[in-house]
Amino acid sequence: MHALIVAAGFGSRLRAVSPSKPLTPVNGVPLIERVIRAAHDGGATAFTVVTGHEGDAVEAFLTTAAARLALPITCVRTADWNLPNGHSVLTGADAIGARRHLLMMADHLVDPALIATVAGAPDAGLVLGVDRRLDNPLVDLDDVTRVRTDPTDPTRIVAIGKHLPDYDAFDTGVFSVDARFHDALRASIAAGGAGSISAGVEALAATGQARVIDTGDHWWLDVDDPRALDQAEAALALADRYVAAA
Repeated sequence: MHALIVAAGFGSRLRAVSPSKPLTPVNGVPLIERVIRAAHDGGATAFTVVTGHEGDAVEAFLTTAAARLALPITCVRTADWNLPNGHSVLTGADAIGARRHLLMMADHLVDPALIATVAGAPDAGLVLGVDRRLDNPLVDLDDVTRVRTDPTDPTRIVAIGKHLPDYDAFDTGVFSVDARFHDALRASIAAGGAGSISAGVEALAATGQARVIDTGDHWWLDVDDPRALDQAEAALALADRYVAAA
């Protein structure tokens, strides 16, 4: 399965550590490489990375990484990375086409088993891997995207957003999507929507085509600030799940 990875944003909360969030080292290995390695271990066979801020540096690194890892990695640069992340997704969608693919974030470290769970989910316009452990200590409640599912059909998304007062799951940042999601996102933007991934999910949810799959207790972490970076390095120092031994 193809994986689309969004790596275009400014990463303002990590700027004190690194000028480029995707290139921020986690125990010596850039975030974007860890994401690609995990996705490959989870079943992804080819990669499209959407770049923007510090695009030259990210693209140069990925060119060398593709050769070193023997993986097909293509970069496409979004026209304006000041825009919400849904625009970056559509830049990638234009390159990938309508086929079903994984959608991932360059700042989310994820257990490959979680990725495999999402990749193997039943067909839908969008399937989001969710964590139903509302007491997960690695989750930053001030920043995490929250999800509410239908109590009569727990696989169906009802609402999604960072400030939902009523929710029953967290967004892990790993999706399986196809053209139905791309079309919903485009329609949402055309109608004056926010242009975010979450806005696209809400548009698709209104048609009943946005679904979730429970990822159980698989490990994941949104590395969005220095505190989360410290958590990632501590966890990976104990068991580096993503980088093969030299």
